[in-house]
Amino acid sequence: MEKQKLGFWQIWNMSFGFLGIQFGFALQGGFMSRIFQTLGAEKDAIPLLWIAAPLTGLIVQPIIGYISDKTWSARWGRRRPFFLIGAILSSIALFFVPYSPTLWMAAGFLWILDASINISMEPFRALVADKLPDSQRSYGFVIQTLIIGIGTWIASNLPWMISQLGVSDSAPSGVVPMSVKIAFAIGAFVFLLSILYTIFTTSEYPPEDMEAFKIEKTKKNNFVTDIVDNIGNMPSTMKKLGVIQFFSWFAFFTMWSLANPALTEHVFNNPAPIEASFNFKDPIQLADFQVQNTAFQKSSNLVGAYMGVYGLSSMAFALILVLYTAIRNVNRKWVHMFSLFLGGIGFILMYYIPSPAYLSGCFILIGFAWGSILSMPYAMLSSAVDPNRMGVFMGIFNMFIVLPQIIAALGGINLVSNLLGKETINAMIIAGISLLIAGLCNLLITDKHAISYQIKEGN
Repeated sequence: MEKQKLGFWQIWNMSFGFLGIQFGFALQGGFMSRIFQTLGAEKDAIPLLWIAAPLTGLIVQPIIGYISDKTWSARWGRRRPFFLIGAILSSIALFFVPYSPTLWMAAGFLWILDASINISMEPFRALVADKLPDSQRSYGFVIQTLIIGIGTWIASNLPWMISQLGVSDSAPSGVVPMSVKIAFAIGAFVFLLSILYTIFTTSEYPPEDMEAFKIEKTKKNNFVTDIVDNIGNMPSTMKKLGVIQFFSWFAFFTMWSLANPALTEHVFNNPAPIEASFNFKDPIQLADFQVQNTAFQKSSNLVGAYMGVYGLSSMAFALILVLYTAIRNVNRKWVHMFSLFLGGIGFILMYYIPSPAYLSGCFILIGFAWGSILSMPYAMLSSAVDPNRMGVFMGIFNMFIVLPQIIAALGGINLVSNLLGKETINAMIIAGISLLIAGLCNLLITDKHAISYQIKEGN
């Protein structure tokens, strides 16, 4: 079936739901460690508390991709039913996360939240490949990245903006401040609303051969066997991209889980106070704890705001690519390589900056890497796999995202960063080195069709 080229606003509408998805991910990535610390988690334990996120992705995304490939409704299409289910569950989880009274409940809500976001996210990746001709794949994924950048920047700044409006950052021991609670409630609302916008403004192509599709649906397939078979038959380019993804996502998981303790401690000099060090029955010590805790919470707001800068720079990166890829081909391999190099430099510079103001520059560089990670690998992948199995391959590709995160959560970050010393900021150096390795791994990609789709026939 010949797919027609779509205009900017058509692609914008079909990708707009990613605004809500990124609100969820940005609030989770920017403030989940803060919630854990507020509830008494020690720094070394934080990566393990995050393990729910990659584990759910490992399980959920291939399954959702497989099921959505075999779904069709004349009214709701193939991918949109999963957008809606994920949006409803994610919105509920987002609202209740900051009200967790204990660490185990916060970790449990993270599990539910990440599983729900994954239900919506994987079909969005497949939808771009479903709807767009190959010549527009880079363009489509870059517009998706533009929307993700907008969502990252706004959501990362929400607690700080709400605090500026007069909402308190102070809270008793073990209680998440109201500024964070309101931010997560806003995120829940935006998540649901943006997904609904895409659902009601976007149509989907039916299966090319409806009769063959119906026959395939009646077969009693074992989806586990099918997924394993697809893993065994991965295209060579997909495997090479997987190596790049491994090091890329190890770096970003390190940032999400440890940037808050690392930067509040090393850059702001306001680490989270350790409750066991205070006697709350002593009014002087109680007051001292409250002062230190409020300073930590305010510094955490600023860490979140600075992290939002990487969303802003990824948005600028995506906007430049949108303008370029609308009229010309782009060499995806070289763009991705140099973007990852810039991100790696941004992480390493965090160790050396003399004041918090320089964090903006670090996160601008990281944003270039983030913008490329969200677009170039998927554009290369979508040009290298069977269109009829796009959903399941997008889900399987997610394995290369979640496996490094699981390894990092199970002690990989602590093990490697401790080789440099006990300071938490060393984790950011490891993130930088990991991105530099990911950049070099782009040299493995040799498939010319994946590197740069040629629009003219015969090229």
